[in-house]
Amino acid sequence: MKKLAIFVTFLFAIAHIYAQKIGVVDTNYVLSKLPQYKEAESRLNSQISQWQSDLQKLQADYERKREAFENEKVLLVGEQLKMREKEVVDMEASIRNTIGARFGSNGEVNQLRSNLTKPFQDQIWNAIKTVSTKNNLGIVLDKSNNISVIFLDKKYDYTDAVLSLLGKNVSKDEKASSGSVSSGTLNRKEQNGKTSAKGKINSTQRKSLGDSAEMK
Repeated sequence: MKKLAIFVTFLFAIAHIYAQKIGVVDTNYVLSKLPQYKEAESRLNSQISQWQSDLQKLQADYERKREAFENEKVLLVGEQLKMREKEVVDMEASIRNTIGARFGSNGEVNQLRSNLTKPFQDQIWNAIKTVSTKNNLGIVLDKSNNISVIFLDKKYDYTDAVLSLLGKNVSKDEKASSGSVSSGTLNRKEQNGKTSAKGKINSTQRKSLGDSAEMK
């Protein structure tokens, strides 16, 4: 902790010497405020809860079978004993494999969470670069990356600026998507109008031809 505080102090000193502007951004805070991320995280947490529930049921089933085996193994002999023992051992191995595959350091949960956060982290990184360029920042620190900041003047905190930029970008994307849908609807209406007009013209022409035939 002391080494980290000294490192941060050193960065500020270097920035002061070379007249570099320093900014601080709390990326975890920004991430938590993105509606799309919160929705995706909610779906992931729901999946994790389901896996945890399945694992608890599997463990409860294992405990029942193991306890029953321990109580009855004195009455078991030969192949029957081996079969019951193998059943308990296989179930225990299955539980260990499930825990490792889903909840281990390289398990599905961590992989899914990494895949979930990466696109949003890329958006945040691009927004930070834009804010840094706009404000001539030479150094940007991530407040959420285990950096101990005892005091921070508000003028050095660009978290809200990054969040505001991301909000504007999201709004632009949503408007563009909505505009495309509206344009498509308008085109369809125009096409339907043209088709209807053509139908009326053809009907009028048929009627005129019919009247001419009767006169003859």
